[in-house]
Amino acid sequence: MLDLTGKTVAVLGAGRSGQAAAALARHCGAVVTIYDSREAPGAILATPETGQEVNVDLVIVSPGIETLGDFVKGFAKGSGALWGEVEFAWRCYDGHTIGITGTNGKTTTTELVRDLVEATGKSCVACGNYGVPLSEVVLYEKVPEVISLELSSFQLETIIDFKPDAVIWLNFSPDHMDRYQSVQEYREAKLRILENISPETLVVLRAGEELPEKGQMVTFSSDQPAHWSLRNGDIYCDEEKFLTMSETRLRGLHNAENIMAACAVIPELSPEIAARTLALYSPPEHRCELVAIVDEVEYLNDSKATNLHALESALRSQTRPTILIAGGKEKGLDYRPLASLLDRKVKFMISFGEIGGALKAAFSETLSCETVTTLEEAVALAASASVPGDTVLFSPGTSSFDQFQSYEARGAAFKAAVPRPTQSL
Repeated sequence: MLDLTGKTVAVLGAGRSGQAAAALARHCGAVVTIYDSREAPGAILATPETGQEVNVDLVIVSPGIETLGDFVKGFAKGSGALWGEVEFAWRCYDGHTIGITGTNGKTTTTELVRDLVEATGKSCVACGNYGVPLSEVVLYEKVPEVISLELSSFQLETIIDFKPDAVIWLNFSPDHMDRYQSVQEYREAKLRILENISPETLVVLRAGEELPEKGQMVTFSSDQPAHWSLRNGDIYCDEEKFLTMSETRLRGLHNAENIMAACAVIPELSPEIAARTLALYSPPEHRCELVAIVDEVEYLNDSKATNLHALESALRSQTRPTILIAGGKEKGLDYRPLASLLDRKVKFMISFGEIGGALKAAFSETLSCETVTTLEEAVALAASASVPGDTVLFSPGTSSFDQFQSYEARGAAFKAAVPRPTQSL
């Protein structure tokens, strides 16, 4: 545990990560003040000009705060070190760190790693971008032996010495173009997970991902040669059959890859332990979740699809005629590369929200499209347009913040709007 006795600390951001970092800093002996650009309980309302008047030993930045923005620059000027919440908390943790990043699949993989590690007899907590800040975990009465640490690009922007004991790199595709100036800038933030690793660090990555040659690299893929591969529904480790997908509750090529990555990062895991554990695992809510079957029409909630890669994965997994509901916040993404896939997989698209009009304009020459204002209107239109055998897929392809506080709230609204089922699940 760090000794911050007598040190002054400014925590930027009064959300859960900021509050957890403040509690940990106080536990380390620091005098702590929380600042936020919006009114929040327990925090001082501040501006960039306020920050320029603050002189502290350490500034800790919550992941939701834009690192290169004027707010952070104001506090950094004249103060000592500037760390992110993950960097700070990791310096207080002495266990084994498995760092997990990628554009999609992080949460499922983070949960799988937790469950599989625990099945081998070690204590493990899923945390980080997953929802529980690492600063909270470090203050647990019983600190886990292993952390399954989901890492967003925002969290990786502010690492300095952070050095995971093992790394999972799931995939990469454009996202968060409302925060980054270019795709390359976003990628460079993600790549920082490899910045400090040792030559012996295990790095599990999807085959075909172009990463710097660092650590001991083990590959996985559902569609090309790799150390971990998928063949006729079975997962193989090199040439040995390891697991049968149908014996788990997970479906789809993307989930096969999530399983491969999670298994590969735990060298001591046996096929028998993996099979028993995965047979009990249920996928997280809002990820291609079957909500209801109404008059032989399936309704799938994929609200977690907040970018193009997630939407593409959801579409590729569909085998029935599909009515797609998409839309939400304008993130500066180019949806046109999806045109051929939409043409093959989607019979009717309904767009809504801030980007609704742009989606219709992009694809109206490719397939039948309609634009509505709200999600509730979109579900009602999908229900009236569907016939037995169809799937209504809610996979927005962008974030929720134009109309909802989170993708969870958006998914709950979709589920509430779905007609009452005629077939129980």
